Amino acid sequence: MNVSDSTRLSLLVRLRHEGDQLAWEQFVEVYSPFVYAFLRRRGLQDADAGDVTQEVLQTVARYVRGFQHERKGSFRNWLITIARSRLSDFLARQKRGVSGTGGTTALKRLEEAPSRDDEDAFLDREYEKCVFEWAAKRVQAATKESTWQAFWRTHIEGQGCKQAAQSLGLSVEAVYMARCRVLARLKKEVEQLED
Repeated sequence: MNVSDSTRLSLLVRLRHEGDQLAWEQFVEVYSPFVYAFLRRRGLQDADAGDVTQEVLQTVARYVRGFQHERKGSFRNWLITIARSRLSDFLARQKRGVSGTGGTTALKRLEEAPSRDDEDAFLDREYEKCVFEWAAKRVQAATKESTWQAFWRTHIEGQGCKQAAQSLGLSVEAVYMARCRVLARLKKEVEQLED
């Protein structure tokens, strides 16, 4: 499922209202895994990435009222800029009192750092994954299990419709219909986050 890289303006407007708990829950559910994955890719351990993710979310909460949505992707860029800044702050706190040694280990870490193009491609994939997982949870919760399984087995796992129909005790036509219905519902959920 291809997801564009813009955040729905209505969600950003809703985030600016302190009392809109649902908007913040939706934001955290989608963007926390995205920020966390970025931080893990940058080398943070699980607990540290979780802590820095919380710092990023706090920063967003503090400054979202001043954010100006100027172009497609600008919110994600702003969010990653905050994540980079909080990561830099974290690394600076870690380095206090530790003197650098340089040498081959430091050189190797620098050489292993992802290029900007690699990082952008990773961020695009990770964002699409996070949005899909968010939408999939919502749709699965509101979908009959056999319908969900027909979609999952054929569209995600790549199982043939005939094989899925046999294992689920459905007709091949029912599997096709279930897959189409779930895809339509997923697209509708994703549109909640997209312009």
